[in-house]
Amino acid sequence: MNLIGQFLRARRELVDPEELGLEAGPRRRVPGLRREEVALLAGVSTDYYVRLEQGREKNPSAQVVDALARALRLDDDAITYLHDLAHPSAPRRKRTEQRERVSRHLVQLMDAWPRTPAVVLGRCLTVLAGNQLGRALFSGHPHSDDLVRLVFLDPSAREFYPDWERVALNTVGGLRAAAGLDPDDPLVIRTVGELSVKSPEFRKLWARHDIRQKTTETKRFHHRLVGDLVLHYESLTVNSAPGQQLVVYQADPGSRSEEALALLGSLTSA
Repeated sequence: MNLIGQFLRARRELVDPEELGLEAGPRRRVPGLRREEVALLAGVSTDYYVRLEQGREKNPSAQVVDALARALRLDDDAITYLHDLAHPSAPRRKRTEQRERVSRHLVQLMDAWPRTPAVVLGRCLTVLAGNQLGRALFSGHPHSDDLVRLVFLDPSAREFYPDWERVALNTVGGLRAAAGLDPDDPLVIRTVGELSVKSPEFRKLWARHDIRQKTTETKRFHHRLVGDLVLHYESLTVNSAPGQQLVVYQADPGSRSEEALALLGSLTSA
């Protein structure tokens, strides 16, 4: 599979030529930049760049990757991803699907935070475990345990996420980042295949090849029980289980959202 070529083509089609001082003009028949324009901006020959996109050149140097990143105006996450594509740490092996398990000690840690929503996400952003408040935050939806399907397949998603467009873009970028460089992962194949068939919005965003590492962000929710919430989250890598992320949500002290979280906890307590 020509991952470098797919990524480069998708990203150059998103660059506005006029932002780089290039004339769009009526004769431009392709979206974004032409191959020769990327090559010129990166300081490489057009023939070399064409070979990269076609998969006939597979190992560009770090200097070439950085030059392409500048030409395509990639952000830090996308630059890291492109370097990983160009210089994978180890040969990929055919994967067999394995059940994702969460350490009981990690579950115990989350349970010790009764006023702080926390969940553990798998490599395809499924909710593998969560404390009581973390589960309650996403409860009441057909896909409460699957954040990608919640965004794209749940009829209530646009109400639950007031900033749905931004959430959708970041979710797809997060799925690409979480899936990493293993396109043969059966879980990734099944997830992307199903969503591409069922959701035109997902299919369009997946084709962009955006990369969004899930790190920290402020997100708005409209919960069916307690109304509007503004929460800040931190995403932490679970080193003992590669591919898993611990996501912890917090409200500003003294805010209406903090009161709403307390109410949600009381409403869902056993």
